[in-house]
Amino acid sequence: MVELAAGRYVAQFAVAVLATISFSVTFRVPLRHYLACGLTGAVGWLAYILCTDCLALSAPVATLLAALPLTACARLFAIQRKAPITLFLLCGIFPLVPGAGIYYTAYYFLRNDRTQFASRGVETLKIAVALALGIALVCSIPLKRQKKQS
Repeated sequence: MVELAAGRYVAQFAVAVLATISFSVTFRVPLRHYLACGLTGAVGWLAYILCTDCLALSAPVATLLAALPLTACARLFAIQRKAPITLFLLCGIFPLVPGAGIYYTAYYFLRNDRTQFASRGVETLKIAVALALGIALVCSIPLKRQKKQS
């Protein structure tokens, strides 16, 4: 049973890498950064599914917690590869963005179902705010500066 669960997480990680790389292609990210973008998105997605599956956390809380390692990973890749952090963040958050929530919020609005519209809208907003807060928390940590040698 443990092997099945581990295999499921490996498969989810691999699919997240491929999906994030596909999104990198759409955003015309330079080829040399594809794998780093893919790994950034996969780290965030793996953290999210572990939070929801193993810890039984709600989607907004899981998104907040998943945004932390995702942003740290994006920050490390940005430093290592001397590229803007937004390059990795923009592609990396793709698996966590509440696209279905946005779709269903608009759908219920157009169907004039106010109860579902409000419910989906609030949940989607919570997820979006959690994602932004997670990114802001990690980005607010100062980087250690190295002294320049003269």
